[in-house]
Amino acid sequence: MSDWLIPDWPAPAGVKACVTTRTGGVSLAPFDSLNLGDHVDDSPEAVAENRRRLTERFSIQPAWLKQVHGIAVAHADPGQVATADASWTATPGIACAAMTADCLPVLFCDRAGTRVAAAHAGWRGLAAGVLEATLDTLAVPAGDVLVWLGPAIGPQAFEVGPEVREAFVRQVPESARAFVPGAHEGKLMADIYELARLRLAARGVTAVYGGGLCTVTDPRFFSYRRHPRTGRFASLIWLER
Repeated sequence: MSDWLIPDWPAPAGVKACVTTRTGGVSLAPFDSLNLGDHVDDSPEAVAENRRRLTERFSIQPAWLKQVHGIAVAHADPGQVATADASWTATPGIACAAMTADCLPVLFCDRAGTRVAAAHAGWRGLAAGVLEATLDTLAVPAGDVLVWLGPAIGPQAFEVGPEVREAFVRQVPESARAFVPGAHEGKLMADIYELARLRLAARGVTAVYGGGLCTVTDPRFFSYRRHPRTGRFASLIWLER
């Protein structure tokens, strides 16, 4: 737990956030050790204990989601698992959570510190508009929104086909600059951090922080591209009680 990340961003004092790593849990290989995903064939008992440790560490109630690479945004409710890829809350002590292992976790808050949100953004969800849907649900003026981009697959590791570039450029032409030729013929290297920043900027959100940590090359994090049979870490945000 000593290497869990605390986002470095100018969020209001009452807004708290954390990104877990692989350490601090009880799961066995290849999910070692703090796997928080209950959909990856890990022991249910181990996942439950890992989640309990997280909850106890911060005295929070995480609202877990069934993530499907869509754009649905749920009202964070620890009592149910909503099928959605983002959640929001204005209730202190309830944590919005995004589980990832290469996809981009995105944390949101307003400058007044009255509401927070977390989104899971793989390239499909990002292109479909999950960040925009989260902003719409927060219902906060763009200039009052702060965003932090968590650990995700880096631009040197994210090789994609031309259809991915087309999906983004069709909506935000400036997205072309987030792609460079890949090592394999017909392939491109994509910068998911830049793609997220451009889409947020298109909605007037420019107070964007974080980015730059690559889950594929940084062994602190689970990475599906590095090992397809792996766990999930979580990026969480909540209002202090």
